[in-house]
Amino acid sequence: MKKRWSIFLSMLLLASMVLAACAGGGDDNADGGDGGSDVPQELKVNINTEPPSLHPGLAQDSTSGTVLRQVMEGLTRIGQEDKPEAAMAEDWEISEDQKTYTFNIREDAQWSNGDPVTAEDFAYAWKWALDPANESVYAYQLYYIEGAEAANTGDGSLDDVGVKAVDEKTLEVTLANPTPYFLELTAFYTYLPINSNIAKENKDWATDAGENYTTNGPFHLAEWAHSDQITLEKSDTYWDKDTVKLDKIEMYMINDPNTELSMFDNGELNWAGSPTGTLPTDAIPALKDSGRLTTQPIAGIYNYKFNTNVEPLDNVNIRKALAYGIDRQSLIDNILQAEQLPAMAIVPPTMFPESEKGYFADNDVEAAKEFLAKGLEEMGLSDVSELPELKLSYNTNEGHQKIAQAVQDMWVENLGVKVTLDNSEWNVFLDTVKSEDYQIARMGWLGDFNDAMNFLEMYRDADGGNNNTGWEDPEYQKLLDQSQTETDPEKRQQMLKDAEAILMDAMPVAPIYFYTNSWVKDENLKDVQVSGLGDVQFKWAHFE
Repeated sequence: MKKRWSIFLSMLLLASMVLAACAGGGDDNADGGDGGSDVPQELKVNINTEPPSLHPGLAQDSTSGTVLRQVMEGLTRIGQEDKPEAAMAEDWEISEDQKTYTFNIREDAQWSNGDPVTAEDFAYAWKWALDPANESVYAYQLYYIEGAEAANTGDGSLDDVGVKAVDEKTLEVTLANPTPYFLELTAFYTYLPINSNIAKENKDWATDAGENYTTNGPFHLAEWAHSDQITLEKSDTYWDKDTVKLDKIEMYMINDPNTELSMFDNGELNWAGSPTGTLPTDAIPALKDSGRLTTQPIAGIYNYKFNTNVEPLDNVNIRKALAYGIDRQSLIDNILQAEQLPAMAIVPPTMFPESEKGYFADNDVEAAKEFLAKGLEEMGLSDVSELPELKLSYNTNEGHQKIAQAVQDMWVENLGVKVTLDNSEWNVFLDTVKSEDYQIARMGWLGDFNDAMNFLEMYRDADGGNNNTGWEDPEYQKLLDQSQTETDPEKRQQMLKDAEAILMDAMPVAPIYFYTNSWVKDENLKDVQVSGLGDVQFKWAHFE
């Protein structure tokens, strides 16, 4: 950090000598800004923390996804109109029954080391994620492919998975059922290719920057200083390199929103806040009043997961008491302050408009007390004081801490439930949740594709990759399975709504609020693509 400050001060002194003035506030580029070709095309952002994995088959979080979207590219890419468009695949054919996709991979598609991107690179990557030995959390995203679920659960063979390299540049994919959003899925990072020539020889190819980490996207991984920063540089081998204007992206790992905003105000960052970093909640009102803040609703939810395998959270009425006893609007008004919506449902309003109202009233303390009384009676307890103390876990972050402290106070005041707080660094926290070594854990979910299934399918199986609650329900599973084969859109939608109702009645997860993205940026930074799902792409970004 001292080195960054000394570099910044040196640059500031030089700028003052040349221009006799220096720009502040992070809204102007101190190096120029008249739109000429001499404007440096170097972007500096914060990504908060070390990405847990830059292996497409192991990535499971937004930080890893943010990096992967810049350095890798799938068969399709979500374009500037928020629709899937041709990427590694220049075109494709779909069979009449909507189950077989034949992708034609670009002849000029290359890896950063000059190797051609082949159909085998996709087939290898997808089967690697499905191999149960590799423990890919997101393997279930590939279950739309024929034979994929059976292979991943050990009931089938990887040889029977419906993905085949017909020749070097032709990939044939057979789906288990028609999937109208499949071309959105092929843009998601679990569907990214891997340079199979390298991966077959070196299983640790994705742990560092260097010759083994080959990329096929707009940028390549130039440097990875673990827990400090990542440097991306424009790729000379990318098929659409003429579209890419940025020469370099510096991604810092600073898990302090106040430091992030200070660096932005001092010109050390060109962007502060979502979706890459975090703004301090206390600064939101002033940023809004100044007109600098941009806020965008996204398909995402902040929630508290319950471990239903441990007491007293194995009792549905205790879970519902805790969920009903939260004043979500108070959290938004007093802590978050960025136009979030209270969540009393799991599927965002962008997909189910009814979710604006949800399945229960916000801050329904009377109902919460009734559920608590039922739960205590079922547990053979006469008073809430006999209830074991609960532990609420979250990853280290100022915003998560403030929310946890407020909810802790609500549960004590409204219900008399005693709660301790526990925080840990992101990687450690993820491992804790994955191993279900927790009682209550804060988690967030951003849509991977624009369909309600994406918010519901993770709770299908107790041992599913992103479930982590220990809960499952046969009727819930049946409805999700039926929705996969239902061709009538309205009937399918109703099946998914019925499934959500089951989930909210069982309450293995307490919804808290629906996300918005809020950020400030340099005024001359243009065409950063933030999608309706909340992810970001810098392929088209540039400084004027």
